[in-house]
Amino acid sequence: MRAADLIRFARDAATGNPLRTGLLILAMAIGVAAVVVLTALADGARRYVLNQFSAIGSNLVIVLPGRSQTGGFNPGNAITSTPRDLTIDDAQALLRASAVHRVAPLAVGTSEISVGGRLREVMVAGTTADFIAVRRLTLAQGRFLPPGDWRRGASEAVIGARIRNELFGRDEALGQLVRVGDRRFRIVGVLAATGQGLGMNTDELVIVPVALAQAMFNSNTLFRILVEANSREAIAPAKAQVSEIIRLRHEGEEDVTVITQDAVLATFDRLLGTLTVAVAGIAAISLAVAGILVMNVMLVSVTQRTAEIGLLKALGATRATIRNAFLTEAAMLSLAGALLGFALGHAAAALIRQLYPAFPALPPDWAVLAGVATALVTGLAFGVLPARRAALLDPVQSLARR
Repeated sequence: MRAADLIRFARDAATGNPLRTGLLILAMAIGVAAVVVLTALADGARRYVLNQFSAIGSNLVIVLPGRSQTGGFNPGNAITSTPRDLTIDDAQALLRASAVHRVAPLAVGTSEISVGGRLREVMVAGTTADFIAVRRLTLAQGRFLPPGDWRRGASEAVIGARIRNELFGRDEALGQLVRVGDRRFRIVGVLAATGQGLGMNTDELVIVPVALAQAMFNSNTLFRILVEANSREAIAPAKAQVSEIIRLRHEGEEDVTVITQDAVLATFDRLLGTLTVAVAGIAAISLAVAGILVMNVMLVSVTQRTAEIGLLKALGATRATIRNAFLTEAAMLSLAGALLGFALGHAAAALIRQLYPAFPALPPDWAVLAGVATALVTGLAFGVLPARRAALLDPVQSLARR
């Protein structure tokens, strides 16, 4: 039997029982669509996290208080090593590093802001004039904190877009006096709206000079220090210089953690990439279930088409011809289900992107190809048993059942 005859035979067999064919195609389509949608969500989460971390700045080196390490517990360290806090002096010392372009100390806490009888809780960030450049923030109105002595600071504040809308509505916010905690500040700027992201939500942030924030929180410690290297190539030298300066200032103790933005991005990329592969594997289980359905339905089909198979054998069809005819039918049904699942999966991913524009729910190409290929392989693998059973039928007994 020629290839064209095999395809025609498989097509006629599939269209002869629309309900059976529809169920098989639907089962495969659901499996492929699950692979496409779940990998789109997992890879979208990876892209979203990486985009959020990339948006906080470029060429960043971040200094955190305390030492993060996996070297195990040393009893001597518990007695002799006491981690020191990061201070404004530590941050200013980093400006001496040749690979460092900008430094922005950060003191963070929560407080209440009030004006005209309206009051709400906010996050307060104490920092310096370079913070807006380091974090790549933009202003909707006014100006940012002025440069000057980090140990002093004018009673000026920059507020987030949501705070401005809630406290002032249609009224002018610039120049207004607000009370933050037990201090009064004059609003000099309003940040452009950015929406909710990872970490600090700048729409609900109040930024004040770092010295005033420390006085407000009754603490001289910093939450972290943001350091911008001169260039991408200067990130590694900047990290080494920052670590050495802090170590010397802390009497030789390595009691801070210095990380680079690239290292954080690489870690998240690796972890979330692995998650995407794992999710694809879980989704592929549905294709195995669909394959079992293909096998069961085609076994029933062999029983129902016993006389037809006997007639083909009586006309000279070989076992290989019968086997290939049923395998061709399984392949056609699997391919139809895979293509339908491909379309449904992409439609669902597009709907997710429409509902959540900030979430890049795009299925990776490898996952789509793997889903379609797995559907074909599964359909053929689970179609082998029915095809073999059909090929082994005795033509005389088959015709006798007519």
